[in-house]
Amino acid sequence: MTILLDVNDLQAFYGGTQALFGIDLTVTAGGITTIIGANGAGKTTTLRAICGTIRTTGDIVLSGARVDRLATEDRVRRGIGHVPDGRGTFTDLSVDENLRLGTWTRRDAPAIARDLDRVFGYFPRLAERRRQMAGTLSGGEQQMLAISRALMGAPRLLLLDEPSFGLAPLVVAEIFAIMRRINAEDGIAILLVEQNAALALDLADTAVLLENGRVALSGPAAMLRNDDGVRRAYLGN
Repeated sequence: MTILLDVNDLQAFYGGTQALFGIDLTVTAGGITTIIGANGAGKTTTLRAICGTIRTTGDIVLSGARVDRLATEDRVRRGIGHVPDGRGTFTDLSVDENLRLGTWTRRDAPAIARDLDRVFGYFPRLAERRRQMAGTLSGGEQQMLAISRALMGAPRLLLLDEPSFGLAPLVVAEIFAIMRRINAEDGIAILLVEQNAALALDLADTAVLLENGRVALSGPAAMLRNDDGVRRAYLGN
């Protein structure tokens, strides 16, 4: 299969402190890769490194072109969308205004209108609340808004950081089902960071296990799901 994202020897730094040590990973076009691991393993840092919000060395290649020397906004223009941990919605703006902010790198008004209809199709509750302030939405609705805002940038690759955090199980199940639809119907590749390893491995095609900023294991998601060490440490069985 065609490789959309190819990360090689990725090192990442917070000031003088190194957080990632030679990470290698790939995401295929239209595929889903998940990164699992304990708190502090480097999962969120990997997404921040790919979207360019922290200092890195190593190669980050998107569709055959290096993007690691580009500013974050230029990586967005190349097709990387990021849904950060904590959702990052603008609580004092309406749902509609948050979604419009997601289009700031675009000038194609007809396509923007189609994409707005598309995200409202995925998340009809947002259509019902489009004039409502984002800060008054439930936690699940704010997560839906964060995903939708990233989709409004027309990404080829969606970076999702802990989409289940703090949400009720029924809401999590709904959001994961919609993520599967987004991947299947629109062909958007997903790189998912998720503390709930069982959920993540069920959704993903391939998986990477991080430990202390290094890749400890990678391969098909089914392989990691059936690994005795992964099952004991992360799946509770």
